[in-house]
Amino acid sequence: MSLRLGVIGAGAIGKEHIRRCTQVLQGATVVAVSDINLDNARAVVSALGLKAEVYADGQDVIQAQDVDALIVTSWDPTHEAFTLGAIEAGKPVFCEKPLAMTAEGCRRIVDAEIKAGRRLVQVGFMRPYDEGYQALKEVIDSGEIGAPLMLHCAHRNPEVGDNYTTDMAITSTLIHELDVLRWLLNDDYASVQVRFPRATSHTHARLKDPQIVMLETRNGTLIDVEIFVNCRYGYDIQCEVVGETGIARLPEPSSVQMRKTAKLATTILTDWKDRFIKAYDVELQAFINDVKAGELRGPSAWDGFAASVAADACLKAQESGALETISLPERPAFYLR
Repeated sequence: MSLRLGVIGAGAIGKEHIRRCTQVLQGATVVAVSDINLDNARAVVSALGLKAEVYADGQDVIQAQDVDALIVTSWDPTHEAFTLGAIEAGKPVFCEKPLAMTAEGCRRIVDAEIKAGRRLVQVGFMRPYDEGYQALKEVIDSGEIGAPLMLHCAHRNPEVGDNYTTDMAITSTLIHELDVLRWLLNDDYASVQVRFPRATSHTHARLKDPQIVMLETRNGTLIDVEIFVNCRYGYDIQCEVVGETGIARLPEPSSVQMRKTAKLATTILTDWKDRFIKAYDVELQAFINDVKAGELRGPSAWDGFAASVAADACLKAQESGALETISLPERPAFYLR
């Protein structure tokens, strides 16, 4: 039986998720769509040839009798309310990051889910579903390079718009590293400091770019993450793990190497959607399969909360320039199952 999905938010990522659920994945049908721009929602439904009801309000999608599960891809500040609405309705929900705008908001979702008595929330952290990160984790977990001592990472975008500000480098960009590095190391963060090197000439007054985020985990692993969102040359994700007896690096995306005009060249991607397109497919297929099986196993509301706690400390460190403590409460037994 096909899982009937309601999608709240039909912007760039919402449209992509509707497309993949309709044309790529198996076992689900999009039956309801909403967007703050009703005409946009209608256009997406029409362009994909869907027989889906279009709603003006996401809460109406949640309450629709023919909707079994939700995908939330709306404006970030609305994620918390829609996710809480889904929990209250007893419907599984896949919420794109961020789960909420603050750690307090994420904690409200965690508390609501625990009260509901079963996992209903999966957060849209796709990197644990990426083949490269999975291979890197396998090396770390196997002990092949010994205990991880240091991680050197980079998150680079070719450019961002004028609406992108210094804090967004944490809440919209680094948030992916904050999640996936916890998962890679099976460790939580203890402290963070943020430094700003010389600024690129391609930035603007409200964005300090680039910046270096330096994290320490509870086990003592030191992590540096370069965030450079106007690097100009492409979309580039790097992760190098320095272990006691060896070094492991995140594989580069598959690309044909060419020798031409006296140059040896490999194409670098420029769009984040292309870099992680397979991971997006796998994570949503897993969500569909898990909902139908009756047990969610992907990134949890607690993972969303943990990333948000770390992000809040990073934001504080941006302002202070000092070493800031990251205080994550003990994981509830509910999320140890």
